[in-house]
Amino acid sequence: MRLRTPRHRSLCALAGAAALAVAAARRLATVEVTGDSMLPGLRPGDWLVVRTGARPAPGDVVVAEHPERRELLIVKRVSHRSGDGWWLESDNQRARGRRDSWDFGPVPDDLVVGRVVGRYWPRPRVRPARRPAG
Repeated sequence: MRLRTPRHRSLCALAGAAALAVAAARRLATVEVTGDSMLPGLRPGDWLVVRTGARPAPGDVVVAEHPERRELLIVKRVSHRSGDGWWLESDNQRARGRRDSWDFGPVPDDLVVGRVVGRYWPRPRVRPARRPAG
């Protein structure tokens, strides 16, 4: 996972145009989710808006550099503050290849890239209201 803009701009131009415009003005970045470690809330292919430099709090979803592979970004949920870092966990502990603080310990502040502030692609699914029978 790496911070980048969408490859298929035409597919997400309407959904992401506002998010990308705001991103340029507010120290925001975008990141694409890969892997199943954050299911069911975040799925592979979801695009997130990340507020870089934002201090996390327990319950927040954050993007961080992997402590053992600095070139790899990870998306995890903040569990708690632990010593000199943050305890970051996967929502789906049974995901294949899942790696989080249970494996590498607390993540230092300087490796936390930012806090996820929204998902902009794919657009949230809207279901039509059901009409009462009769």
